Amino acid sequence: MPARSSELVLLDGGVGQEVFSRRTGPASPLWSTQVMIDRPDLVEAVHLDFISAGARIITVNSYAVTPQKLARVARTDLFDELQRAALDAAHRARDTSGKNVRIAGCLPPLAGSYRAELTPPDDECLSTYRRIVRIEADHVDLFLCETMVSAREARIATAAATESGKPVWTALTVDECDGTILRSGDPVADGVEAAIEAGAEAVLVNCSSPESTTATLPTLAGRGVPFGAYANGFVTVAPLRPGRTVDILQARRDLDPRTYARHVRDWIAEGATIVGGCCEIGPEHIAVLARDLEHAGHDLVSAFRA
Repeated sequence: MPARSSELVLLDGGVGQEVFSRRTGPASPLWSTQVMIDRPDLVEAVHLDFISAGARIITVNSYAVTPQKLARVARTDLFDELQRAALDAAHRARDTSGKNVRIAGCLPPLAGSYRAELTPPDDECLSTYRRIVRIEADHVDLFLCETMVSAREARIATAAATESGKPVWTALTVDECDGTILRSGDPVADGVEAAIEAGAEAVLVNCSSPESTTATLPTLAGRGVPFGAYANGFVTVAPLRPGRTVDILQARRDLDPRTYARHVRDWIAEGATIVGGCCEIGPEHIAVLARDLEHAGHDLVSAFRA
C-alpha cells in the first residue's frame, strides 16, 4: 500500500562497509563475513549505532554470505553458521536497543556485485535464494533484495523471497553515468517491472551514486507501490573484481552527512518514502538525516500504516 505523504521509512546505512572500516585486522576477500567469526560483537555494535542514529529498519549482515562467495575461499561449510551469526547479531542489537525496529533479511548478488556476467544460471540462482530464505524467514520481518544488477536477477530473487510470505522490497543498482539503465544495461523500467510482477511490495535503487540515483527515481514513481533509495559514497566501483577487497575503492570526500541529506531531501521531493544509505554511508549520515526529516515534520516509521 502506498505510504501516507508524511510517513517515511528510514533504513540503516552500509553495515558491511561500516564493519570493514572498524576492523583491526587485514582486509579479507570476505570482508564483512570473517568478522562474524572473529568479532560478532562488532557487528552488533554497528547495528546498535544505526538504531541509535534513527534507523527504523536494519538489514542483517549476510550480504557476503552466499555459497558462491564462500566457495572462493573453500569455506562453503560455514554458510549456515554465518547466516545464523548475522541473524543473531541483528536480534541482539534490536533487543538491546529496546526500540521498535524491524529486521530485514538480505538477498544479495550471489557471486559478486555490479557485474551481470557473474550472475549464475536461473536454476542455480533460484535454488540458492530459496536456501537463504529458508534460513532467514523465521527471523526477519521482511526481505530486502538489494543491489540487483539486472531484471533477471531482480525477478528471481524477488520470486524466492515472496515464497516466505514476508513483505519483499527490491532494490536495483544503476549505471554510474546513466540512471535510466541498470549496470547490466537493462532499462531500469524492465527491472522495476520484473520486481513488481514477481511480488515486490516496494522498489528502490541502491548502491549507486546519489546523482545517478536521482536520475532513476522518476522511473520508479507511479507504479502503485512505495519507492525509495539508498545510495553509496564511493568515487566509483569500477576497480572492484570478484575476490578483491573493498579497500581498493575510494570514498568520496564531498559526501559528508549534510550533503548526503540534501540528496535524500531531493528524493523525497520526488515522492520517495523509503530512504537510507548504502556503502560509505555511516551512522553519522543517518543521524543527521533523521534529525532533518523529523524537523521537517516527517513521521519516521518502521512500516507504513494503512
